[in-house]
Amino acid sequence: MDNPADLKYTESHEWVRAESDGTLTIGITAHAQDALGELVYVELPEPGRALARGDAFAVVESTKAASDVYSPVDGEVVAVNDALGDTPQQVNESPFGDGWLIRIRPSDATQLDALLGADAYTAGPGAD
Repeated sequence: MDNPADLKYTESHEWVRAESDGTLTIGITAHAQDALGELVYVELPEPGRALARGDAFAVVESTKAASDVYSPVDGEVVAVNDALGDTPQQVNESPFGDGWLIRIRPSDATQLDALLGADAYTAGPGAD
C-alpha cells in the first residue's frame, strides 16, 4: 500500500493529516498495521487529554502483539474514533481512512515540520 503524499509520518509509524479546521487526524501506517497483523483491540484516550510529543496515547493489540501509539506533536485530544471499539479491524482494512485513531488540536503547529514526508518515510522507517 502506498503512503499518501498529503500526510506526514513519524519514525514510529504514525501518520498525521492536517484538517481544514486546524486539527490533526492521527493513525498508524499501513506498514505498522501489516507488521502487527489483524487487530483485535484498540484502547484510545479520552477527549480532553493533553498530549506531549512522544507520549503514548493508545494501545493497539493484535493476535501477535500489543503496541503503543505515540503522539507526533503536542496538543489536546478533541475526538477519538469510537467505532474502533467494536471494529478494530478497520485499522487493518483502511489504515489511512476509516481506521484513524484520534484527532488533536495542536498547541504548536510548527512541530509538523519535523515529521517525515511520504518519500522519506517510505525510503526509511516504512521500507518493507
